Amino acid sequence: MAIRAVFYGAAARIKTIAFSTYWVISALVLLLVLLMPYIHWQDWSKHVKGYVLTIIFAVVFAKLLVAVFLLLDDLRRGVTWVIQRFTTPQAADMTVRGISRSRFLTQLALITGGGMFATFIYGLSNKYNYKVRQMKLAFKNLPPAFKGLRILQLSDIHSGSFDNYDAVRKGVEMINAQKADIVLFTGDLVNELAEEMDQYKSLFSQIKAPMGVYSTLGNHDYGDYHAWPDKDASGFSHQRMQNLEALKQVHADMGWRLMMNEHVVLERAGQQIGLLGIENWSAMARFPKYGDMKKAYEGAEKLPFKILMSHDPTHWDAQVRTEYPDIDLMLAGHTHGMQFGVEIPGFKWSPSRFVFKEWAGLYREGNQRLYVNRGFGFLGYPGRVGILPEITVIELV
Repeated sequence: MAIRAVFYGAAARIKTIAFSTYWVISALVLLLVLLMPYIHWQDWSKHVKGYVLTIIFAVVFAKLLVAVFLLLDDLRRGVTWVIQRFTTPQAADMTVRGISRSRFLTQLALITGGGMFATFIYGLSNKYNYKVRQMKLAFKNLPPAFKGLRILQLSDIHSGSFDNYDAVRKGVEMINAQKADIVLFTGDLVNELAEEMDQYKSLFSQIKAPMGVYSTLGNHDYGDYHAWPDKDASGFSHQRMQNLEALKQVHADMGWRLMMNEHVVLERAGQQIGLLGIENWSAMARFPKYGDMKKAYEGAEKLPFKILMSHDPTHWDAQVRTEYPDIDLMLAGHTHGMQFGVEIPGFKWSPSRFVFKEWAGLYREGNQRLYVNRGFGFLGYPGRVGILPEITVIELV
C-alpha cells in the first residue's frame, strides 16, 4: 500500500522497478525465515549468520516502522470519518481538504523505514572504525609523580566476532601509537571460548606499555553462555572450567597481568598508587557476580589514590560508591553503547540508556569518576551505528 501510494502517477518503468525490488527483498527474507529450520542455519559460519540476521532484522524493523506510520494514518482517517458524520458540511469539507496528509504520512513512513534499513546496512562498515578518545582528569589527591600518567583503556575485544585480521591489526597499531604509560583491559576478551584467541593472541601480545598491561575478566569470558556437553544438573562443567583456565593462560601468554580480585601497587619516582582489578560483578541478576571487592581492596586502604578495573558499570552505583568512597577512578565497559545511537557535541543517546544508568563515557559523583568504554569489538550485530569502537586515553593531571 505504501509503495503504491508513493509511486502513484509515476512512470510505468519506475513503478515496475520499485515494486519488483520491494517484493523480491520481502520474498527472499520470508523464504529464508521459513527455510531456517530445514537448512541447518545454526551450523553456518558465525560471521555469515551475523550478516544474514542483520539483514532480516533490518527488513523486519523497517517494515514495522512503516506499519506504525500507516496505522497512524488509519487512525487519522477514522477520526476524519467521525468528524464528517457529526459536524456540519462546512467542517467536513475542511477536513476532506486535508486528506493529502495520507500521502505525507505514507512518504514519511517509507523514508523512515528505508532510512533505518540503510542505517543498519551502513553500520556494517563501521565495526573496525576505531576512534581514539582522549581526556585529562584532575584529582587533588593524585601523588605528584603520577601527574601526566597516560592510561590507555581497552574493553570488550570479543575476538570471536572478528572477521578481518588486517583491520584488527590496524587497531592494535593505533593502540601502540598512543604511547601510553600503562594499558588496562576491562574484560570480555572472547565471546565464549578461549580458542577464539588462537588467531589473534600473537597480535594482541604486541600491545606494550612501560608500566605493563593489566586485565580483568568480563561476563563473556567465563563460558557461561556456551552449551557445554558435560554440564551436570547443578550446572557444573569440567570443560567450562578448563576453558576458563585456558583463557587465563592466553592472558599470561600475551604478557597481560590478569587481576583476579586483587590489587597491585604502582610506583613512580618513589610514590605509590593502587590498581585494583576484580572479576565480573554486576548488579543485574542476569549477569554473573564473581567479583570480590573486599578481597581486592584488602591491603590497599592506605594508598593515596586508587584505580579500579571492573567490567560492569552497574558495579559503581551498587557497591563502589557506597562502600568504597576512596576509589577515585573506576574503568568499565560491557555496554558497547549497544553499538547503536547518536553522539554529537552536546548530545548523546542510545537505547542502552534504558538499560544502564551509566552506559558510555565519563561520569562523576562527588570526587569519584567512572569511565565506561564503548568497546573495541562487537557482538551480535556485526556493525556499529553512531557508537564507534573505542580506544580510550586518559591523562591524569
